[in-house]
Order: sequence, then C-alpha cells, then structure tokens
Amino acid sequence: MKNKNARSFNAAALQMSCSDDKQANIDKAEQQIREAAAAGANLVCLQELFHGLYPCQSEDHDRFDEAEPIPGPITDHMQGLAKELGIVLVVSMFERRAAGLYHNTAVVFDVDGRQCGIYRKMHIPDDPLYYEKFYFTPGDLGFRSFETSLGRVGVCVCWDQWFPEAARMTALTGAEVLVYPTAIGWHPSEKEEFGASQYSAWQTMMRSHSIANGIHVVAPNRVGMEGEIQFWGGSFISDPYGNVLCQAAHDKEQILYADLDLSLMNTARTHWPFLRDRRIDAYAGLCKRFIDETTNG
Repeated sequence: MKNKNARSFNAAALQMSCSDDKQANIDKAEQQIREAAAAGANLVCLQELFHGLYPCQSEDHDRFDEAEPIPGPITDHMQGLAKELGIVLVVSMFERRAAGLYHNTAVVFDVDGRQCGIYRKMHIPDDPLYYEKFYFTPGDLGFRSFETSLGRVGVCVCWDQWFPEAARMTALTGAEVLVYPTAIGWHPSEKEEFGASQYSAWQTMMRSHSIANGIHVVAPNRVGMEGEIQFWGGSFISDPYGNVLCQAAHDKEQILYADLDLSLMNTARTHWPFLRDRRIDAYAGLCKRFIDETTNG
C-alpha cells in the first residue's frame, strides 16, 4: 500500500574545483546551481567555503580579506538565486562577524529566498595544512536544523562529521536531512598507502550517522589539487539505512542527484528504534572530557 504521508524531493550535491579568483568560483557555483535546478533538484548543497581556495593550509593574515558579512554580497546573490529558481539552497562561506571575529558558516535559503538560518561550525580542527583555529572562532549557536518548504534541513560542516554527538544533536532538533559541506583530501605522499582507508573512514562515519539517526545525509566535497592537498571529491548521498544512493568520482567536478523519500525516516526508526531505546538517564558522562577512574578497588 502506498504511504499517503510520503514526502520526497530531489537533492543535489555540487562537487567543484576552486581557483584563487573569487568571482570565477561564484560564477561556476551559479552555473552548477542553475544546472541542478534545471535537472529537477529541489535541494542544492554547495561544498565548504566554495568561493575560494581552501584558506587554511597556512596561517596568513591576508586571507581574512576573503571573508564577508552576513548579509553581504555572497548571501545576497545566493538568496536571489534560491528565489529565482525556487530551490532550497545550502551555502558554506567564510563569515566576517565583526572585527577580529570570523566563522566557518553555512546559510540555508528557502524557495522564496527567505534566509531560514545560519549554522556556525562547532568543531574546529588544527592539523598540518588544516590550520582552522587560526581563522575560525568555534560556533556559538549550537547544533541546528531549519524549517524549509521541503522539511527540516540540518547542517554541520566538515570536521563536525567525525563527531557522532553533533549528528545526534542535530537529528534531535528534528532534522530530516543532514548536510555536510566539506573540504577534505589527501596529501599526495600518503595517498598510495593510506588513501583508500582514509576515504573509507570518512564515508563510513557519515553513513553511520544516517543509520544511528535514521536520516538522509548529503555530503558535497571539493575536488582538485590546491597547494599540498589533493581534495578527494567522492561526494555522496546516503539514506536512513546508510545505503549510498550516489557517489561522485575522485578526480572531476560533478553534480550528484538523489531522490530523498522522507517517509523512510519513520520506517527506519520504527524498525531500528535507536532513538526509542536511548538511555538518556545514563549519558551524563558525555558532558565530561574524560571519565577518570575514581574508585580504588
């Protein structure tokens, strides 16, 4: 019997290479957004910091000039595109909140151009070639989802994807789709030995968020060589059972499309009732950095 409560729509993940020409990146993104909308996409998701080269391979004060306020030129332009094309649009950008205060921020626009809300990246890495703590202040808005004409869309950003707590908290706000704008790749010297396992770990982690939370995941990643990082593309979309609905190549720009059936959330969550069986009375330790042994025997 057909589910009368079924809701479905088409989602697109845009996988781009970027240059040091900001306007060229914005123009390319616009072309891909228009192509996706023309192909029938209702939800269109851009990769992390789509408007420039990934800035965090070094600590360079000049890179702060790439940031923009919200609202600002990028958000004004993307807001207009969302309205013109009648799509829900997820945009990741370098936000200048105030002098000396910057965030890695995602903005969600609805089909009428309304800004549904913003999410500021909560987990900020500091690793070789990923010196994000130099640039970004950790988010102070918590984990969020936003009501759109398609349903509730949650957003986390890149490094957030490794933390099951982030996915769970976002799901608990009612998110029906969880989007991860991403910029991750290989160091060429490590690719041959570790490349396959690194990509597998990345994808497996987010597929596990789909399974544990009974939710669709959309993960658009950038692609191409920038400095010392070969961004590995491999963008994908998974369903509430963790099945990969589509996956992009590692070496080219690509637009991924998948039909998301939101009724699968209830099916998955009633057959695998992880939310029902959570022992919320027993999780206080998650608020600790580490649970030290306090007894002597």
